[in-house]
Order: sequence, then C-alpha cells, then structure tokens
Amino acid sequence: MKVEFIFETSWEVCNKVGGIHTVISTKALKIVNELGDKYILIGPDVWREDVTNPEFIPDESLFVEWKARAASEGLRVKTGRWNISGKPIVILIDFTPYFGQQNEIFAVFWETFKLDSITGQWDYVEPALFGYAAGKMIESFSTYYHEHHNTIAQFHEWMTGTGILYLKKYAPWVATSFTTHATVLGRSIAGNNRPLYGKMEEYNPSQIAREFNVVAKQLWQNNHSKKFRRLKPMFLQL
Repeated sequence: MKVEFIFETSWEVCNKVGGIHTVISTKALKIVNELGDKYILIGPDVWREDVTNPEFIPDESLFVEWKARAASEGLRVKTGRWNISGKPIVILIDFTPYFGQQNEIFAVFWETFKLDSITGQWDYVEPALFGYAAGKMIESFSTYYHEHHNTIAQFHEWMTGTGILYLKKYAPWVATSFTTHATVLGRSIAGNNRPLYGKMEEYNPSQIAREFNVVAKQLWQNNHSKKFRRLKPMFLQL
C-alpha cells in the first residue's frame, strides 16, 4: 500500500516538555527523506502571540485553500515547518475555542466509547481538547483532499488519544496508530519513589489511580490502548 499522508500528533511537537520531543524530532529527517511533504506533524499552539516560538517557522503558503475551508469550520491553525533537521511540515492548532465545550465533547466520548472524564482535572481536560481538535483537523484535511485515500494518523500518549476516538467515530477512513511511551500509573508510582516492577502484581490499578488522582487518565489508557497495542494487561493498567 502506498501511503499518501502520515499525520503525527503530539503535545511536544514544537513544544519541548520531555522525552517525546526528542523521540519525534530525531526521527523526522529520515521520514522526510522518504515521504517529503506528505509527512505532517501536528502540535498545540500554546505560544502566545507576543512571544515567538523558536521551533516554529511560519509558512502561510502551505495548504492555502484548505485553511480557508478549515477556518469556515471553526478550526484555528497555523502552518509552517519545525526548525529541526529535515524541516518537516507542522500544523499548530489553537484548541482554546473548545474551552467551555468540554462537557458536551466528553459526553459524546462517554456515550460512544464509555470514556469516563468526570474526574479529569485541568491537566486532563486541556490535552484532551487538543487531541479532539487534532482529530477534527485531520478529518477536515482528509475530507478536503479526498482524492488521497491512504492516510495514517499516529498519536502519542494519552494526551492526544481523544483524537483517535474522534477519527474512529467521524473519519473511519483514516487509519490510526497509538504510541504510549510510559503508562500513567507506572509513571505515578515511580515518580513517588515506590517500587514498580517487583510489586507490580500487588498493585490495584483502580486504587492507585484514585490515590494519585489520575483516574480519568488511567481509564483512557487502560480501556483504549488495548485496542491499539498488544501489551501485557497489567502493564496497560500500571
């Protein structure tokens, strides 16, 4: 199968927070050499207008016609290139228009996928809305360029996972891939200096999630990553 577009979505595209930034940025050159401008990265537009993002090189000439359509659909995007080796195309999404709509958005995810977001705090809500916006953007792009049939969308970590669920419901023609770099509970346990691997079978995932106040994050990863990767069930939970 000839891949016509690959989208790769992460909270750390043009937004260095942790190790995922390194994972994506160091492999980009090889992918660009293979796919050129058919490889498109998606990141959050979290830099305010009075501060310049040193990793983002704006290019308004990219996808001009589609951007006009996207704007009419309520999507706020910036096109450009990531200032790394290979200079891959980047689309940054302003997801703030969805603030205040999270109850309606999460209600659909609950009704369709049983994704329980009721306990999610702002550190859950914000990236979940970004993932949702990324899903809408990919749907819009792939619908506009409908002559391209073989499209893949990769999402990194639970922070973007709502994008997968959105595409599954509204744009099932887009193939999806999910990559988890560390599980929510595993990170919480290790980050609090508790033994992980030696005690793994003794931990109760639901109890640990409540203790560390990460119930919504853990529920997404546990309930849905099983659909995208084959991992030992306990690892999915921890």
